[in-house]
This record gives sequence, structure tokens and C-alpha cells, in this order.
Amino acid sequence: MTRTDEPAGRPPPALVDRVRSRLAAAGGEPTSAAVAEAVRAEAGGVASDLDVLAALHVLRQEFVGAGPLDQLLRDPRTTDVLVSGPDAVWVDRGRGLQRADVRFPDEAAVRRLAQRLALSAGRRLDDASPYVDGWLSDAGVRLHAVLPPVAADGTCLSLRVLRPAAHDLTALQKLGTVDAEGEALLRAVVAARLAFLVSGGTGSGKTTLLTALLSSVEPDERIITVEDAEELRPRHPHVVRLVARPVNIEGAGGVGLRDLVRQALRMRPDRLVVGEVRGAEVCDLLTALNTGHDGGAGTVHANSAREVPARLEALAALGGLSRAALHSQLGAAVQVVLHMRRRSEGGRVLEGVGTLVHSGADVAVRPVWTRSGGWTEARSLLADLLTGRGTAVPW
Repeated sequence: MTRTDEPAGRPPPALVDRVRSRLAAAGGEPTSAAVAEAVRAEAGGVASDLDVLAALHVLRQEFVGAGPLDQLLRDPRTTDVLVSGPDAVWVDRGRGLQRADVRFPDEAAVRRLAQRLALSAGRRLDDASPYVDGWLSDAGVRLHAVLPPVAADGTCLSLRVLRPAAHDLTALQKLGTVDAEGEALLRAVVAARLAFLVSGGTGSGKTTLLTALLSSVEPDERIITVEDAEELRPRHPHVVRLVARPVNIEGAGGVGLRDLVRQALRMRPDRLVVGEVRGAEVCDLLTALNTGHDGGAGTVHANSAREVPARLEALAALGGLSRAALHSQLGAAVQVVLHMRRRSEGGRVLEGVGTLVHSGADVAVRPVWTRSGGWTEARSLLADLLTGRGTAVPW
């Protein structure tokens, strides 16, 4: 598809190269105005108006924003934009990956965009450091890029759009994520101040559900969230948000999740929340939940609720916590697991609810409710947890 605001044809390569050299020599941020000025200066009255417009369009895409990917990132439905070649651009708008009508002139253009975005994220991307994982905070985009020859077929660029989730539980019921009975159960879990983890795969709606649950917390409670990338924005009057900071180009200045969890504990939290448990910070979170901080929460990547203990084992090992110690801490710290699933036909749903029970020296997740099978005989375990905290059972 050709956009009507784009000039037809390709500009003279010599003109484009001269403008690139001028901008590189000038240094600083190549804003739209700077690009336009450089094009006019290098054209020098020799190139036609159409050539100047074409050069301006190409170079603005190359030096400003995300270039030709901007139109995809601006779409409110977009969750991911993936580039695996000049003519292989893919976009996910909530219904799986689809080929986009976007093309790059050549492999060099993809590489230049990847390197510029890495620089914007304060990271280095070159032959000596051929891959990068960063965060474009101004655009709300998580960046990952790999250069050849590590990426055998050419530069690969992955952009994940992180839009702050703002749904509450009532909205999720209207969307079909939960039914009325499920909404009542979730409200009871929050009211009882049970500690819970939201599990699921990438893009399954974990953060959306966590945001909705936090929005239902009593307004006189203080919520402190710790995140790697800013996503949680619950509708609550007293939220303090701490966001990790990656290292700079020199490899210094980073502030990790584990540091932030420790700082959060000194900030008088009523609810301590880790947006995504993905490393050694699980040790500090479990310690906090075992020392009087009821009602804490977090999300964790897992293919099913049953796999959550094994997933946490692997993460705890990064923090030097043994398997036995992890299970001991987990069994005392967390009561409920809520598992989310992304449906192939679109939409995210609560797939299951489980409680953590001791199985010998280990802790296992026992299903209480599943979308396919409904309630199980373990429902009484959840009922005991709720009534033990003075909360009425919602069924």
C-alpha cells in the first residue's frame, strides 16, 4: 500500500549520501528540522523539487523516530513489530503476526535503524556488541536487535509496544476475560489480602489482570510497584511506582529489580508488587511476603499454573536460593495462582485458578477452577483461605 503523503520514486543516492554525511558531521539529535535543513543545503538548487521532497521523506524516516515502522507503532492495536529483512516486516495487532505493507530500501537501512534505536536506548550495537536489549522510554517500546553474522540472514529487529493497562475488573468481565463468578472470586482474593501470582505466556494479559486487581484494592492502602518496564497504572489513589534503569553505554548506572524490591520494603508498603518476576528478585519478594507484607503480587512467565513452582526454582537459583529453601519460602508466602491464556481467535482469558499446597517437601499448585472443567474438589482449600482471613466465600 502506498501512502498518499509520500513522494513517488527514490531520491538520487548521491544526494542522500551527502545529507547523511552532513548530519553525521554535525552531530547532535537529527530532528526533522535538522534533516530538512541538511537536504536543502546539499540540494543546492541542482536537484528538482520532487527529488528534494523524496530525499527529505527518506531521510526523515531514517533519522527521526522509528522510521518506516512509526506508522505501525502508532496503531493502538499494535503489540509487536518484527523485522527480519528489508522486505520482511511483521506486525501483531492482537490476532497473531501478519505481514506488514512496509519495506526498507536494503539491509543497510535496517541496520542503521537498529543502531540508531539502540543509541536512543543508551545502548551499544555494533560488530563488537552485535545484540542489544533496551527500552525506548519516550515511545513506550521495548527494543531487541541482533546484527549479522550472529543473525545469519540479516539484521533482526523486535519492538514490543508496552501500553499501560488501565482496565478494572468490571471492564474485564465485559471483555469476556472473566465471568461474573470469576470477578467475584478475584475481588474476594484481593479483599482477603491473599498473596497471588499471575502466570501465563507472553502477551496473555498478565499485566492487564494484575492492574485490574490492584485497582480494586481499598483506597487507604499504599501500593508500591517494582517493574523492569513501566506498565502498571492501577486506578488507585496511593500508588508509588519504581522502575528499573538499564546500564548506560559505558556499562554503568544500572538499577535492577532486586535493588528496587529492597528499597520498596523501606517505603512502608501495604502491598508490594513486582510487575514481572524474571530473576533473582524473586528471593527478595518471597522474603518480603514472609515478613508481614500480606497481599503482595507479581506476574511470572509459565505455560501453566502447575509449572509456576518449577519456574520459580530456576529464577531463585539465580539468587543463590536452594530448591528446598525456595519451596519452603513459596509455600509460606503465596496462596493463589491465577493463570492467563491468549486465545488463538483473539482476546485474553482467565484460564485457571489454583492454590499452593505442600506435597512432601515440595510445593505444588492444585487447581481450584479451570475454564474447561469448572470447580474442582479443591475449592474447599480456597474457601478455607478466604474465611481464615475473614472474607465471605463468593460462591
